[in-house]
Amino acid sequence: MEEIWKPTADELEQAIHKQLPDLIETGLKALFVGTNPGLYSAAVGHHFARPGNRFWPAMFRGKITERLYSPFEDYLLLKRGGGLTNIVSRASKRADELSKAELYEGAEILTEKVIQFQPQKVVFLGITSYRNAFQEKQAQLGLQERTLGESEIWVLPNPSGLNAHYQIPALGKFFARMWQ
Repeated sequence: MEEIWKPTADELEQAIHKQLPDLIETGLKALFVGTNPGLYSAAVGHHFARPGNRFWPAMFRGKITERLYSPFEDYLLLKRGGGLTNIVSRASKRADELSKAELYEGAEILTEKVIQFQPQKVVFLGITSYRNAFQEKQAQLGLQERTLGESEIWVLPNPSGLNAHYQIPALGKFFARMWQ
């Protein structure tokens, strides 16, 4: 396993506009889709890496991973049938810095990836970014009527530590329900 490290303030500043590589392959059970990488994740080169992000604890609580993974082990998710990508590939301090045009373009690029790799499920982590990128203003959490290619669409709560509406036990239930 890669050594866990924390970026310096300078490294975080330099991460603006960096891109985080997708972890994706054909035939996944679920492709997890964030809005865009945060500076911390872009700086260290791993998905959902910021301390306080509840993605990895929710994955474990939802029994998608057999133990709590470190963000530095994100590549192991492929062996469990999961992949990782974002609607918009560039890093930013906050997701609200993204323009509508970036979200729409990101939705088109993501749709092409989904058609190419054909995951069973596309799992959006955050309802607001899904609603905005795909212009689905009435979307609710859970399984959607719409599909991307042949892939089901699921929308789960954003696991960011800033989303106080859902704590890890509730997030774990959403993740487990989707994974069945």
